[in-house]
Amino acid sequence: MGIIRLMDEPLSNKIAAGEVVERPTSVVKELVENAIDAGSTAIEVLLVEAGLTSIQIIDNGAGMDSEDALLSFSRHATSKIANEHDLFRIRTLGFRGEALASIASVSKVTLHTSNGESGTFVHMEGGRLTEHRAGSLRKGTDIKIDQLFFNTPARLKYMKTLQTELGHSIDLLNRFALSYPGIAFKLVHDSRIILQTSGSGEIKRVLADIYGVAIAKKMIPFEGQSHDYKISGYASLPEITRANKNYISLFVNGRWVKHYAIANTVHKAYHTFLPLERQPIVVMNIEGDPYLTDVNVHPAKQQIRLSKEKELMELIHETLRRTISTVVRAPVIDKPKPVKQAPTRQLDLWKSSFTVQEAKEEPVQEWSKLSVGKEKVFVQQEKEPVQQHYPSVEEIPPVQEYEEEREEGPQFPELEVVGQIHGTYIVAQSNDGFYLIDQHAAQERIKYEYFREKVGDIDSNERQALLLPLTFHYSRDEALRLKDHLPILSDSGVFLEEFGDTSFIVREYPTWFPKGFEQEVIEDLIEQILTERKVDVKKLREDAAIMMSCKRSIKANHFLQKHEMERLLVDLKKAEQPFTCPHGRPVIIHFKTYDVEKMFKRVMN
Repeated sequence: MGIIRLMDEPLSNKIAAGEVVERPTSVVKELVENAIDAGSTAIEVLLVEAGLTSIQIIDNGAGMDSEDALLSFSRHATSKIANEHDLFRIRTLGFRGEALASIASVSKVTLHTSNGESGTFVHMEGGRLTEHRAGSLRKGTDIKIDQLFFNTPARLKYMKTLQTELGHSIDLLNRFALSYPGIAFKLVHDSRIILQTSGSGEIKRVLADIYGVAIAKKMIPFEGQSHDYKISGYASLPEITRANKNYISLFVNGRWVKHYAIANTVHKAYHTFLPLERQPIVVMNIEGDPYLTDVNVHPAKQQIRLSKEKELMELIHETLRRTISTVVRAPVIDKPKPVKQAPTRQLDLWKSSFTVQEAKEEPVQEWSKLSVGKEKVFVQQEKEPVQQHYPSVEEIPPVQEYEEEREEGPQFPELEVVGQIHGTYIVAQSNDGFYLIDQHAAQERIKYEYFREKVGDIDSNERQALLLPLTFHYSRDEALRLKDHLPILSDSGVFLEEFGDTSFIVREYPTWFPKGFEQEVIEDLIEQILTERKVDVKKLREDAAIMMSCKRSIKANHFLQKHEMERLLVDLKKAEQPFTCPHGRPVIIHFKTYDVEKMFKRVMN
């Protein structure tokens, strides 16, 4: 007897469901796509417990008659393609004929549908038909999915928290709304309206519904066309940035797709206009002959292959670059506006008091001494403004009394500052040779250890109150995720308060946040919460300390005076690990006297 056998239909449908139905969002996607294909102008999505208990999709589309309603639950039953030629000119979102059969095999389904002439009611459990009769004549389809994965409980253990699962569905509906602004979408979770669009056809109104009015006002339209493709949409001004490419929404012939090369091209179009490692918000519709696209490469239909891809990339880059250049004439430096602060009596003990200048500049100066604790800080007072200078070096932790030498590990050498190379490397000498110190890496290490201690011990007495609170706007799915992690953010120094459904305010922040970068620090920490799959408090604090240590550290080509270099080395010597920066790069390199003499042939062995 052979070992190969045919699987029965219920089993094969469950296997298919493993590919198509990964989580509640997968069901929402397939059913909303069917509603769009049916010509609906209004689609309502009702979720209970993020869809794990119930998913209901109501539309006003074409509906089905009794025969089609039953046939739609059969595997490979579709109205979208009739022959193999249709497979290469698909303009609909669905076409495989697997979705309803797969969904019904792992849930309990109730279907009300009508084409305006007759109504049909169908009920199925685990893929088995339990009831079929005449139903309401309301045109359109009302389909409800109850107890998803009730007969495959092992699948439930892979579900995330309700907030996470809901966030996926909100993100999905946001994409549908952006792709089809002419459809009125409504998303309701546990009787609470999460998203509602008007269906007016204006993408900018949808952008305001999703991202808020403030961001929508800073989105600029673009369009371009080549022989084979046409693109259009909205792109954010360079001042509006995010930490990842998830905010680049791409639609090819109305289908939301994930395409790394296109997203990368979008980012390249912003070259020199965006800060490093920041991404724009872009909504792009790409239209082309269906023969140029292959959408049959992934069960979820989110990945596609494109013909004449190089031509499309050139069109995207050229169009976006031209559009951005018309509104921005020079590269934008990502520096937040000065924050209005309430008066404080506390002296900022660790703010640097000197201005870094080029070595060639010799302005007339007067020096005075300000006594702070046990140290004396030099305050530079210029009689005349310097015509050309480098940014102020701030936030260097205070010099304290020397600590006892470490008992273990390499000892930091006793150094005498000699000078500086290219405004980047400090040259110092000792009895056994000379050293090169990367001034940026050195200050990063100093700041990192300072911030690591501060972030790990939030003191309520070290907070700066604001005259005007900082306001932050996020999409609904992001807002839900943030609300779930407010305590973690608070433990890291970000004191977010809810301000409506999708907005948050900050009334105070730690006084030790990098001066002038408070808003940027808060935004970066929030982005880490939004992008991390699993939020770990310890890791968040570590990343926060590293990130803050980079803010306003002495950069390359910043010329320092000798006493500034000496102070930097004093602070570096007190560091727990003075030999590497937080990113693992070397801070100091040693050149032995013997090696130098050997290079100059002063010694021959």
